[in-house]
Amino acid sequence: MRLASRNGRAFVLRDESSGWDLESASGGRFPADPMAMYGRVAEIRQWLAAHAGAGAAAETVRPQELDAPVPKPGTIVAIGLNYAEHAAEAGFEAPTELPPVFAKFPSSITGAYGEIALPPGGTTDWEVEAVAVVGAPLHDVAPEDVFDHLAGLTIGQDISERTRQLSGPAPQFGLAKSYPGFSPIGPWVVTLDEFDDPDDLRLGCSVDGETVQDGTTAKLLFSIPRSLSELSKVITLQPGDLVFTGTPDGVGMGLNPPRYLASGQVLETWIDGIGRMRHVFR
Repeated sequence: MRLASRNGRAFVLRDESSGWDLESASGGRFPADPMAMYGRVAEIRQWLAAHAGAGAAAETVRPQELDAPVPKPGTIVAIGLNYAEHAAEAGFEAPTELPPVFAKFPSSITGAYGEIALPPGGTTDWEVEAVAVVGAPLHDVAPEDVFDHLAGLTIGQDISERTRQLSGPAPQFGLAKSYPGFSPIGPWVVTLDEFDDPDDLRLGCSVDGETVQDGTTAKLLFSIPRSLSELSKVITLQPGDLVFTGTPDGVGMGLNPPRYLASGQVLETWIDGIGRMRHVFR
C-alpha cells in the first residue's frame, strides 16, 4: 500500500499510477488530512482491500502531481555517520555507539518533484536516505518490535549546506540541513508489507545523470530497527514523525576535489521498491 498527499488531501494508491482520495472514497470514514493516515495504517489497509475488491473506479495520478506525503511531521530526527564508508569520507571513525543524532526542522519538508532554491555559500550537498515514518507511539521499544510501530518507509534527501554546517565554534547540523526544500520526501510512503526485506533496500542518487551515490541499507551500522530502538530509549516518537536513517558514501564533500550543487543541476534520487524523486536547483 502507498500513502500519499495530493493537493493537500490524503490519497491512497493501489499502484504507482492510480488510487483514491481517501476521505471521498471512504465516505468520510477517514479524514482528508494526510497526517491522520499514519496512525491508522492497518485500518486503511482493511478498507482498501474491500474497496478495491469491490471494483471501485480509481483516479489516475502521476508522481509529479503529489505533495510531500508527510507534510507536517511533529518531529524530524536524522542520524549521521551511519555507514562506515560515509564516516570515513567525512574524516571520522565509524561509530560503535549510536551515531550522532540531530533534528531537522519541519519547514524544510517538500515533495518528491520540483525546484529547490540554493542558499548563499556555494557548498550545498546531497545525501540520499531511507526515511522511516512512525505509525504508533514509539518509546522504549525493542529492536524486534520497531517495524510493528512504523507506518512505512519513504525516500529522502538530507540536503546540506556545508559552509554553515561546519563553521563556528560547533557544527550547525540542524540549521545547515533545514533551508526551505532541504528535506524532500516522497513520492509516497510504502507500507512494510510491500518489501521483501525492509532491512536491505538499494538506494542512490545522480547529479545531471551521473550516479554519485549507490548503496544499500543492509550496510547501515545501526539498522533501522536498532536505530529507532536506541532513539526510543530517550525520546517518544509519534505517528507521522520522521527518522532519516543515514546516508551512504558518495556525498559531494567527500569527493576529491569536493563537488557541490549548482544552479540548473538536476538531482535524481531513488530507492528500489519505493520510487524516485527529481529536483532542479536554482
